[in-house]
Amino acid sequence: MTDRKANGRSEGHGSSMDTELGRLVVERKLATPEEVQECAHIRKELAQKDNERSLAAVLVDRGVVTQRQIDRLKSDIDALRRGQEIPGYKLGPKLGSGAMAHVFRATQLSLDRPVAIKVLPRQLSESAEYVQRFYKEGRAAAKLNHANIVQAIDVGEAGGYHYFVMEYVDGHTLYDELAAGKVFTEAEALRIIIQMARALEHAHAHGLIHRDVKPKNIMITKEGVAKLADMGLARQASDVAAAQAEAGRAFGTPYYISPEQIRGEVDIDFRSDIYSLGATLYHMVTGQVPFEGPTPVAVMQKHLKEPLLPPDHINTSLSAGLGEVVEVMMAKDRDRRYGSTTDLLLDLEAIQAGRPPLQARRAIDGGLLKGLTGAKAPTEAAEPAPAAPGPELPPEPAPPAVTWILLAALLVCIGVIIVLALMLSRM
Repeated sequence: MTDRKANGRSEGHGSSMDTELGRLVVERKLATPEEVQECAHIRKELAQKDNERSLAAVLVDRGVVTQRQIDRLKSDIDALRRGQEIPGYKLGPKLGSGAMAHVFRATQLSLDRPVAIKVLPRQLSESAEYVQRFYKEGRAAAKLNHANIVQAIDVGEAGGYHYFVMEYVDGHTLYDELAAGKVFTEAEALRIIIQMARALEHAHAHGLIHRDVKPKNIMITKEGVAKLADMGLARQASDVAAAQAEAGRAFGTPYYISPEQIRGEVDIDFRSDIYSLGATLYHMVTGQVPFEGPTPVAVMQKHLKEPLLPPDHINTSLSAGLGEVVEVMMAKDRDRRYGSTTDLLLDLEAIQAGRPPLQARRAIDGGLLKGLTGAKAPTEAAEPAPAAPGPELPPEPAPPAVTWILLAALLVCIGVIIVLALMLSRM
């Protein structure tokens, strides 16, 4: 009985190790998911025949990976499981993995409070660019202190691992709800977007541009508080050297990226965040992204050239005011967007209170007047390059044809007035 209990504990630990090992084998492209699943199935069949074998042993026996690769993966897993690898913190379960790092729940021992720790994988630690971006995120987040921004706590390196400690948010991402098929009511969407606008207003006041506002980077607590996360692409608006180094490269997420980010312009400012927040709001209230395409390049091309179908034309329960706000937020010409994040907040709060969005209407009237006065139209955009790291990207797109239709209509009206005046003068 004692032996069986001991084996049970061993099997429990082994099962946990197998799960983590199988994930890492696929993640590091040592094998395909199908190969790992096949080996897991073989392991299960052997267990039914009273022949206990670990997943690692089956993977090696089948020639899927080598023993040296297994040893290296186990070493990495054990290192991350040991709290002493990051002094002052005790690591707990993994919360998730992104393209650049793993995130664990942990306990800050000195204050006995839960935190989240983002850990850069060892293979990425060999890249100076990844390490630099990792620390840059920590420094950017540390400059901000706002209820709607995930708070930075610590950043450092221990045991060969670079880590970033931040506030633990007990909740889920906005993306989780959208992926489940939720379409937000206007009131629900405004509650979240207003909180994000306040977070961005704070960041912009400190000279920081987020550059990657999207549903996956918006956390929602169990109490309904929205928090902006992931400052991995954040940049100081005044950082000329960084801007020059990134010139011509598109940084952002294709479904939510602003046209000027696609073109890799040097002078990116707060209006790029407003565009991305507008695309996020669009997704929330319509259940679909503003532009879709078979490839990231095709989606970005539409951000550059294709007129936006107003959200209230898709979801007719939305107010015309919300549609106006989104159109101004997502104007392709950034000069036609909001002049500040504060102006955007004024309109969002006005709609929430049942009032018209005056700032948006001024922007729309100003843009229409600019078109009617015959302002020179920008040249049509060429096919854009892929997302970062991207080469040269296209110029500003031409405005919608509706401007010229309105101008022609105005000229016809003037002609009719002249004819009527002549007829009256002869009577």
